[in-house]
Amino acid sequence: MSVAQTAPRAAAAEPGKGAGRKIGYGLLYIALAAVAVLQILPLVWLLFFSLKNNQEVFDSPPLSLPTHWRWENYEKVWTQGNIGVYFFNSVWLTVVSTALTVLIASLVTFAVTRMKWKASKLVLGLFMVGLMIPVHSALIPLFSVFQNLHLIDRPPSLILTYVAFNMPITIMIMLGFYTSLPREVEEAAVIDGCSVHRIFFRIVFPMTASVISTTAIINMIYNWNEFIFVNTFINSDKLKTLTVGVQNFVGQYTTDWGAIGATLMVSILPILIAFFVLSNRIVEGLAAGSVKG
Repeated sequence: MSVAQTAPRAAAAEPGKGAGRKIGYGLLYIALAAVAVLQILPLVWLLFFSLKNNQEVFDSPPLSLPTHWRWENYEKVWTQGNIGVYFFNSVWLTVVSTALTVLIASLVTFAVTRMKWKASKLVLGLFMVGLMIPVHSALIPLFSVFQNLHLIDRPPSLILTYVAFNMPITIMIMLGFYTSLPREVEEAAVIDGCSVHRIFFRIVFPMTASVISTTAIINMIYNWNEFIFVNTFINSDKLKTLTVGVQNFVGQYTTDWGAIGATLMVSILPILIAFFVLSNRIVEGLAAGSVKG
């Protein structure tokens, strides 16, 4: 068969191939849109839930619109439910714990991957063992330790616990990224007379901004939503966080479900905003930190 005969057939096949590709992309977008709707439905349900009273919550369908939009539920949780104090506690505990975890994990990962010393693999292995320790199994030992150190009902008990339990996963995410960093930059810095500390804080740490954002948002989500440690170590109402503060609207005989929904909506919004702001950084960090074969 000549080239002249083959060319028309190839040209005729191209439109069919292009149409098939468009159909495939169309089906993919439809499937992704359906998944997105399923992901958004719980948020829509929670919004409607937070604007209803108890009668509407139980008598109307879950996704039905409120007959009366009760925005006073949000006012009630701020004025009567002490949610403002809980919100502030959640914010500063989350920020401090996340900053400490990311900084210490960055230092550990830098020491393990960029410096040569005999016990580096042993230290890395000890941190990775932390991934296998269940949270519930550590509650009683931690309570006993903090009680002996007089840290029960004090913020350091939460900060130390959050940092300790988030270190293994944070280091694991950072490992791939730090391993792929070019050593030529550090060698040039050493020639210029930089110390180890200046190499880390001036050169390496800024280069890892994408993976820092990834680990920061993961730590923020865990610290913000954490319930077990706050409920175990904190007794004072002025030190509780949002996750525990929801219990204020659960009474012995009645429960204000609308106020609970409003509290949950308030607790979700900061994490959603942080995720949307840092979403590009998160994808970059996960891609850059992946193991390359």
